[in-house]
Amino acid sequence: MAEATLKIESEKRPSLEEAQKEVGGFVELVTTTQGQLLVNEEGILEGLPHNEKASEVAGIPICGNALLLKDKAQWD
Repeated sequence: MAEATLKIESEKRPSLEEAQKEVGGFVELVTTTQGQLLVNEEGILEGLPHNEKASEVAGIPICGNALLLKDKAQWD
């Protein structure tokens, strides 16, 4: 199983479809002190790999790929 990734975006706001592709499923938005963290809503249920970096940012366990939106990239 591949290692989970944390991608950081601060310039271009992704569409819902782009975010879903990045996290590999339904998107859940987690607000953090560093920005908006987009994660796979069913990452734990699907048995995706633990994402240590995203979990550190969120302060909760995150499984699967994540996308951290900062600055201009954040969703309204």
